[in-house]
Amino acid sequence: MRMRQLPVLLAGLSLSAAALAAPASATGDKWDLPVATKKLDNGLTVIVTEDHSSPTVGVSVVYHVGMRLEPKNRTGFAHLFEHLMFQGTPNAPKGVFDKTITGGGGRNNGSTRADFTNYIETAPASSLEPILWLEADRMKTLDFNKDTLKNQQDVVKEEIRVNVKNQPYGGFMWIDIGQHAFQKWENNHDGYGSFEDLEGASLDDVRAFHRDYYGPNNAVLAIAGDVTPAQGFALARKYFGAIPARPVPKGGDFSEGLNKVEKRVQQGDALAQVPALAAAWKMPERGSRDQAAMAVLGELLAGGDASVLYQGLVKGRELALNTDVLFGLTSPWEFDGPTLFTVYTMYKPTTNADTILNAMDEEIAKIVKDGVDAATLKRVKTRMLADWNNGLESFISRADTLARLQTLWGDANVVNKIPGWIEGVTSSDIQRAASTYLVKNNRTVIDRKPIAMVDKVDVIGTQTAPAGAQTKPLDGARK
Repeated sequence: MRMRQLPVLLAGLSLSAAALAAPASATGDKWDLPVATKKLDNGLTVIVTEDHSSPTVGVSVVYHVGMRLEPKNRTGFAHLFEHLMFQGTPNAPKGVFDKTITGGGGRNNGSTRADFTNYIETAPASSLEPILWLEADRMKTLDFNKDTLKNQQDVVKEEIRVNVKNQPYGGFMWIDIGQHAFQKWENNHDGYGSFEDLEGASLDDVRAFHRDYYGPNNAVLAIAGDVTPAQGFALARKYFGAIPARPVPKGGDFSEGLNKVEKRVQQGDALAQVPALAAAWKMPERGSRDQAAMAVLGELLAGGDASVLYQGLVKGRELALNTDVLFGLTSPWEFDGPTLFTVYTMYKPTTNADTILNAMDEEIAKIVKDGVDAATLKRVKTRMLADWNNGLESFISRADTLARLQTLWGDANVVNKIPGWIEGVTSSDIQRAASTYLVKNNRTVIDRKPIAMVDKVDVIGTQTAPAGAQTKPLDGARK
């Protein structure tokens, strides 16, 4: 993501200047978004969701390529390329894209994830045509030149310095953890990129990446807000219809089974004041019957101050200072390959990682044994449904969610199915998910300590990084 708008790549989208919209279609207490979908002759999938409650629109273009598909020996390239998409074209030189959108009262951004790269805008409805022209223009080609490439290589390196190397904890809970949890290079390499790999990227690499992955047949365009499906489809044909489809390289096999041996890593941190711990378990595959159960289980365990782990470790035993949960780099619904469920906590220097992990295991064991009472399960689901619907209020977020779901699931209507999936999770589903996935052998742990607390002698089964080092800084996104 571009640094001027978001400081951290994978912290999720911070959606700006969003037009708040009333429910487009409501029956009782259920909100269904209208979803109209059409595929153009060149393979571009177009989605329009109509809502005239505000004279604004949200636009998202999602390409089905991310860090998992970047070239070997070019770690961080998908993220670097995302930056380059904002550096101009022969028709719209550098600066025109931003000036056109912001000059009309809108905002724009982009980000890189494991399985997709998204570009988003929000603006008055009168700016829709200029936005679509700009997006189509950079889908056709970019201004490939050495000066721009060198400039953006330096920008990304500075982003890594600011967000990783010079930050306490350095994003180890979403950067480093995957490097140890996954076996295949596509899943475990450093998506933020090493300086050596970033500097090694050439103009030929850039041209090939745009040619291979940025064609219309590898993209989804979603428009939300003050526009009808007929208008949206006509504009999509007008601006994108003449762009020819391009061959997309066949992706490899990224699948991995659950881990069979616990992995423990200890790291030193020169900037941290208190120790922190990240515990990650491999998730069920997208579309698995356990996916929704894991989503609800994650909220139950670490979703806010009422969660099991916060009440058990922070309030009850007073071992930890906080708890949080991550589902890979996106959400429990938006991934297209192996991903992780990660619990992150900063803990008191008077305790240790084993005590924290044992406490987590005890809380998980209670869920496996006793399940979840009806009142607690209802509270957790209510919070999840509220968060889901709130996240769809802004037109920019609405368009982006639809484009992501279409890209990953092949069906934007999943947006209207997820609430039902959440509601359908039972106590026994949660017990099954906890007993299947949240087991020690499927767990990867990083214990990140201030340097003064780093053990001088390795504990059996533990890898200890050199004092002051973090084991291979991982993925970054961009803004």
